[in-house]
Amino acid sequence: MAEDLIFYTNPMSRGRIVRWMLEEVGQPYRTELLEFGTTMKSPGYLAFNPMGKVPTVIHKGTVVTEAAAICAYLADAFPEAGLAPPPGDRRRGPYYRWMFFAAGPVEAAVSNKALGFEIPDERRGMVGYGGMEDVVNALEYAVTQSDYIAGERFSAADVYVGSQIGWGMMFGTLGKRPAFEAYWQRIASRPAAIRAREIDDALVAERKQSAG
Repeated sequence: MAEDLIFYTNPMSRGRIVRWMLEEVGQPYRTELLEFGTTMKSPGYLAFNPMGKVPTVIHKGTVVTEAAAICAYLADAFPEAGLAPPPGDRRRGPYYRWMFFAAGPVEAAVSNKALGFEIPDERRGMVGYGGMEDVVNALEYAVTQSDYIAGERFSAADVYVGSQIGWGMMFGTLGKRPAFEAYWQRIASRPAAIRAREIDDALVAERKQSAG
């Protein structure tokens, strides 16, 4: 039932990552659209997401926030979708490793770059990701070890890591290295990825039209 799985998002946010994941899972879900600075900050929404941000998923009463956590949660909540290596599988290591590398070092490094913030060489030891070049090189390593992050099979880690790479190349925060382009081409053409983009792009178009 769609009421068992509720998705709070905005089509111009990181909610697009979770939309893709939900389409991969293939279960019915209800979408609740929120606006920045208004409905995201409403008392009702803050009651279960005190950050007042999207995305958020509520699955049978369980609240999950943070896009990487939502992807990991949904993969485990719906194992029939085959989006996570099973517990005890050695692929579980790279699956978690690179998903949370993207949520931590990649997210921090890319955000700092977009804001024009440079880590002084003598302060790199104080920053978890070290330097942007280190992060990009490690990310390139991750996508060149096999077809997908956790081996030869697509997983939730590819949804999250792939989204970071796709956006990074689109907005210029990541260079278009051949390894990134090849990896992105492998995953961006998945039917669920296309459906998710079409849904959110249509919502963006509707909003622009309504705004006049």
